[in-house]
Amino acid sequence: MSKKRIVVLYGGRADEHSISCISAASLLRSIDRDLFDPVPIGITKAGEWLVSDVDPRGWSLEGESLPTVEKTAGSKPVVLDISKRGDGFFVRTGSSDASNGSESQQLESLGHIDAVFPVLHGPYGEDGTIQGLLEMMDLPYVGCGVFASSACMDKHYTKIVLQAAGVPVAPGITVDARDFDAASHFQKDQYEISARVVEAGLQYPLFVKPSRAGSSFGVSKVEKPEDLAPAVWAAAPHDWRILIEQAIEGREIECAVLSATRHHKPRTSWPGEIVLDACSSRDDAFYDFDSKYMDDTASHVEVPANLPEEVLQRVRDTAAKAFVAVDGQGLSRVDTFVLPDGQVMVNEINTMPGFTSISMYPRAWEASGIPYEKVITELIEGVLND
Repeated sequence: MSKKRIVVLYGGRADEHSISCISAASLLRSIDRDLFDPVPIGITKAGEWLVSDVDPRGWSLEGESLPTVEKTAGSKPVVLDISKRGDGFFVRTGSSDASNGSESQQLESLGHIDAVFPVLHGPYGEDGTIQGLLEMMDLPYVGCGVFASSACMDKHYTKIVLQAAGVPVAPGITVDARDFDAASHFQKDQYEISARVVEAGLQYPLFVKPSRAGSSFGVSKVEKPEDLAPAVWAAAPHDWRILIEQAIEGREIECAVLSATRHHKPRTSWPGEIVLDACSSRDDAFYDFDSKYMDDTASHVEVPANLPEEVLQRVRDTAAKAFVAVDGQGLSRVDTFVLPDGQVMVNEINTMPGFTSISMYPRAWEASGIPYEKVITELIEGVLND
């Protein structure tokens, strides 16, 4: 049986660019090369698609700096012909001389591509944009479709969809940063923002977060009204639509969901918990970017989470219901809150969860009896046979 050729997309224009690179490195190290022939394609922060002369498999979190996709002398630009479907991937070769206008460039086919695994986090990768492109090319791809990707990337609309499906979510409001005075860093709008919080009946502490960003970029915990405007200002560079949510007195429990084909009901892993270590003594501690990716002493993963089995099952049922409500496909990680009385509410849904060595998604499935390598194989074979 011939190997299936799978494009692995990584990098991208989002803040999570480097995390995508490391996620792709983990996937490329673990993919079954007896079944699949991976074709890595990196996307720079400027949006250029490249076949690089740098092997992504060497990237990790242990270097002095986070990896990025860079245009080098040995890289080749990728050109797409969307009308050619799986035969529409080309690289531009040759050179051009701007001084005299001469050029000797030509397109060289990357060969037939059977499917795409977009290991892209955040905007321009996890938000339905790349999914729409692949739909236009009529190419199978791993992960959620256009609607689920775009709805789950925007936390505001995630809440609307889940509430309509009867899935509990944290109380909160959405504000538009474009309505506020940037020259004063929103300080002139402090009273208005606080008034909206009071009108909604929200209680401090609050979390302020960009609606369409990931990996905890721009997220702040707010303990008092005078800190609201600075928190909204910190979130604004990542998105003009900003959520202000009431902090939930509960435990953050995450559940991995797997549905390799649209014809099968989603399966759920044992739910896990990120236990903060190094900063657990701080009253304002939360699972920020550094805790997630940069400091392996800041936290550890426990799967299953230390909760009664009936509560764990309630988390699994809620995660599956949320996944179906947004029309999920392939994979997602559903992040929930478990309240002291055992109630479960959904915080957010990540349609392309992190694949780094300390990420919850692969660890949750390994603890549930499915090795990371098998998860990758099942996801790819699912879209090839769907």
